[in-house]
Amino acid sequence: MTDHNERVVLAATPEGEPQPGHFCLEQTPLPEAALGEVLCRTRYLSLDPYMRSQISGRHISGGVSPGEVMRGETVAEVVADTSGHFSAGQLVRCMGGWQRYSRHAPADVSPLPEGLSAPSLALSLLGMTGLTAWAGMVWQAQVEAGDTVLIPAVTGGVGSAAAQFCRERGARVIGIAGGADKCHWAESELRVEACIDRHQEDIGDRLKTLAPQGIDVYFDLIGGPLLQLACEHLANYGRVVLCGLMAEYNSATRQAGPPPGLLIMKRAVVSGLVVYDYEARREEFVQACLPLLDAGRISQREDVSEGLATAPEAFCRLMSGDNFGKVIIKV
Repeated sequence: MTDHNERVVLAATPEGEPQPGHFCLEQTPLPEAALGEVLCRTRYLSLDPYMRSQISGRHISGGVSPGEVMRGETVAEVVADTSGHFSAGQLVRCMGGWQRYSRHAPADVSPLPEGLSAPSLALSLLGMTGLTAWAGMVWQAQVEAGDTVLIPAVTGGVGSAAAQFCRERGARVIGIAGGADKCHWAESELRVEACIDRHQEDIGDRLKTLAPQGIDVYFDLIGGPLLQLACEHLANYGRVVLCGLMAEYNSATRQAGPPPGLLIMKRAVVSGLVVYDYEARREEFVQACLPLLDAGRISQREDVSEGLATAPEAFCRLMSGDNFGKVIIKV
């Protein structure tokens, strides 16, 4: 242990796309665990698009104001525990934020699943990322064999997990990604049937060819005009799961969604996904996925940066769509 804490705080609220200068790395006194608390040292930090909404003060979990430490889920090592629930050196999952040390009530700290090949999986495929994909595709959309599923940002953390879960259930998956390298990886590694390059191809024209009978499930991680386009290509009785707004996080305004008449004509079922609603079912999800992971049938590409000081730049890359895989900081 050192004699100080290192953390990243929001220096200024960005207008539009965030830049590294909107964040500041600072040193503060080392926190001490009060009676009944757990002191943790961060090992891995998860970076996720929802954090942009926290910065804007528009997220369900609350906002982050200038001068406050950025929030985030972490894999951490227990340094001290005055609650009697954990042992020193134990690896746990907690909302430690963008900082090296954090204090928690024991109820807010969870042991990692046993048998993980890498601790970072608790933040990616077996963490909130994977739980989001599983809740959206398995529990809400109820994807089944024979479905045609469209997944944008398919090489990102949630998108790549969702593609694999759908494939395991016998669905036909069409992905969307930015760039030839990402599309090739999606087809060769995720084994999607096809991946549309949003930089080089007309998505609507490609969907007419790839899904002439329409899309049965659209997992919306993007919002914006793509949601409208996907709904126009829905099959009758198609399901749309609204999960993210990547195309709109950097904007001060929200775009109007598809007209109700279009959804009525398609007899569509549209549902919003808030992953926190499924936290009580996390263990059920982990137990369903661990055998698939152990058998090598699913995997997660991680976009890892070294050191807490790299978090601002890595987050900005994520928000500009330049990441490749689940973004993680190895602290």
